Amino acid sequence: MTNSSDAKRLAATKSLVGELADTLRLDAFVRLWDGSRLPLGPDASGPFEIVIADPGVIASSLRRPNLDTIIRHYIDKRIDFAGGSLIDLGRQLNRDGRSVKIKGWEALRIARKLSPFLFAPGAAPGTEGAFDGDIVGNRRKAAANEDYIQFHYDLSNDFYALFLCEEMVYTCAYFHDWGKDLATAQKNKLDMVCRKLRLKPGERFLDIGSGWGGLVCHAAEHYGVTAHGITLSQEQLAFARDKVRRRGLEDRVTFEFVDYINATGTYDKIASVGMYEAIGLENIPAYMRKMRSLLADDGLFLNHAISRRAKRRKLLRSERMRPEQRALAKYIFPGGALDDIGHTIAEMELAGFEVHDVEGWRLHYAETCRLWCERLMARKDEAIALVGEAKYRIYVAYLAGCAISFERGTARLFQTLCSKTPKRPPPLPPTRADLYR
Repeated sequence: MTNSSDAKRLAATKSLVGELADTLRLDAFVRLWDGSRLPLGPDASGPFEIVIADPGVIASSLRRPNLDTIIRHYIDKRIDFAGGSLIDLGRQLNRDGRSVKIKGWEALRIARKLSPFLFAPGAAPGTEGAFDGDIVGNRRKAAANEDYIQFHYDLSNDFYALFLCEEMVYTCAYFHDWGKDLATAQKNKLDMVCRKLRLKPGERFLDIGSGWGGLVCHAAEHYGVTAHGITLSQEQLAFARDKVRRRGLEDRVTFEFVDYINATGTYDKIASVGMYEAIGLENIPAYMRKMRSLLADDGLFLNHAISRRAKRRKLLRSERMRPEQRALAKYIFPGGALDDIGHTIAEMELAGFEVHDVEGWRLHYAETCRLWCERLMARKDEAIALVGEAKYRIYVAYLAGCAISFERGTARLFQTLCSKTPKRPPPLPPTRADLYR
């Protein structure tokens, strides 16, 4: 039998949802712990539901009103979604290119309705699935890079195979048409990287952060280069070496378990695809100098990286992480940080590079992440069997969140092509026409 305190909390929650419905005007419902289903907009009729398991969710969110609290409740299944995905919710909250926001006076009025929860027992957050260490890593040592990379990439090759294409390419695909399938778009990406670098038979090619070996194998098979990949993931390394044996590429493709800062040799062409985000902002100058030291005098370097919007700043180390960035570092990519494209280009020039081409792929990554998320949700039971439900839910939220961020433009992605010095003609044709023939 419900006591008076429980009844007051339930009534307060229903009143709160009513206030939110007037502001948010979503085609969605909230399903409460008592089974009631309340609309989040005056015309709500669709199947999408936000499910709240118990009043402790609201009590703890009131005491710790931050993104991590919401994420923890989602991971622990105290908040759930039915009848759709987080991507569906994100799109509703970003109608017509504008984010739906609660204004200050509305937030105050809404907060007053939560008074019955001030002394209610909260839901203690769990810790499963989070990185146990320094998630920022600005002053990291080399060993920390290995820990960061292995936390994410050594989860399980079989798990990643559930949502990646058969080539196991875990970076932004390139869609000639938005309706194309993921595997085709990933092959387009591999080929575009090779074309931008103007790879030629016999050239020495280095892939920084080579993943499961997709790019180096494609470059060796289709462009005749001698390719070398470096990684800090043991799982990826084993998979990539097996791929090379299966394809008979042992004489043209090699891999090495080594941090980029300790890489050696000289290469005609270098690609860094999706690795720049993992090095930490304070390490960017050293990274650029290292890339330049590995590149032949007449070589080309392509840097493919997620980016953020530029903002005013004095010192990189003084910046505070945004809540979504901290959540990403805690649960997905510890040690990661996003640069803005202006700063990336400035650091390239300071290191002695000349920039020739910058291309934005933001919407391509939005589509890639959407497809990854849908593919993973379609194989939910297999994913949970491999990594557990907490990790599965973390990755669904991560991929959905990325899809929404790239759609909205809060995250971007750029491919930047440069050569070693402006003192000699670059190894490039006069125009980009050759890329699109």
